[in-house]
Amino acid sequence: MAYNKNLSDQERLVERAIKDFQSALINYAASIIRDQEKAKDIVQETLIKLYQQDPEKVSQSLKAWLFTVCRNRCFDVMRKEKRMTNMDEKTLDVIQDPSDDPGRVAEKADQRVQILSFLDRLPENQREVIRLKFEGDLSYKEISDVTDLSVSNIGFLIHAGIKKLRGMLTDQTI
Repeated sequence: MAYNKNLSDQERLVERAIKDFQSALINYAASIIRDQEKAKDIVQETLIKLYQQDPEKVSQSLKAWLFTVCRNRCFDVMRKEKRMTNMDEKTLDVIQDPSDDPGRVAEKADQRVQILSFLDRLPENQREVIRLKFEGDLSYKEISDVTDLSVSNIGFLIHAGIKKLRGMLTDQTI
């Protein structure tokens, strides 16, 4: 959207959030609640909540604020429904390089499903910080703001989780 002087500060902030973070928020929410459509609804609610905020209070930490609100809303929805299901393969978006042959594309898809399956075996705290880091593209500081864990604990959890994932992948190929 082109810059418009007539937009309010809230509207500009929401416009920026949509442009910069909507896709990552949907992927993050879908990884938690395991339902793409509900994830889109949660992100929509997050953006509405953003519109209701004072732009000066949230603009400096917009990314962390968005992921925190999105995360909390996901947990609210899960508590309300009192259910947790396995990730639906439809929520997985396989990045396809046009130069890849169909066999390579299928292999990448299989690897991604396998890694996500292994990721589901990790403890919840490791799984969440890894998803925030690699699916949400958040910094350790931003993950710390979202989860209320220390930055050093985030680093430890990511390192330990990746080490476990590598071990699972190695065991799988042997």
